[in-house]
Amino acid sequence: MPSEGPEPPVDRESPVGEPVIRGDPELTGQQPDEAVQFDPDDSESVAKAAETVASFADNTAGDADNVYVLRGAAACAALVRGEGSYKAAAERAGAGVTVAFIRKWSRVHDLPEAIRRYVARGEIAPTAAKHIARVSGTARYLLAWAALDHDLTVREIRSIASRINDGDSVAEALEAETGSRLGQLTIDLPVDAYLCLRRQASLANAEPGEFLADAIEYDDPAC
Repeated sequence: MPSEGPEPPVDRESPVGEPVIRGDPELTGQQPDEAVQFDPDDSESVAKAAETVASFADNTAGDADNVYVLRGAAACAALVRGEGSYKAAAERAGAGVTVAFIRKWSRVHDLPEAIRRYVARGEIAPTAAKHIARVSGTARYLLAWAALDHDLTVREIRSIASRINDGDSVAEALEAETGSRLGQLTIDLPVDAYLCLRRQASLANAEPGEFLADAIEYDDPAC
């Protein structure tokens, strides 16, 4: 097995409030200049973020699609950065906006881009993303990928996240809650690629999964 390289980024790398996902036309149909950006260092933008958070909390800002949710999460994160604390951000947003609400959605905004893209695509529900964001480190990726590979419910993701935060590994928590094994993945290949994979794996005296694992460059920053 190849040695593991450096861990992939487990938090947001782009600036707070920047519409990296929301401004991707392949995901949202919006052009970058059409997506709302929140700048925590600009007073007018922070005021706009406060209005957006208030509407988001009251569910009156528009259709509750995934782009709308990501915009609300961005507003929460920018407001926290602009005001300096969760408490101050909640107070600025107004009555009905709690510290817990601000914290949950700010964490979603802080998830790595690879996970947020699945939220934008609708393959990870925003309510599930909130629980994925509760865990830290590479557990965020592993829980997100397990959610996709095993079609986990939001309730299962919540329970697994709680177990992880209580000290279980992702593999232990996943097996305890669902009986599933971390790392199991079903993929569809073109017939020619399937034929080639099976043949090369056999010649290497390896199972296809083992063969693919050996082919992955673990020190590649893209991992």
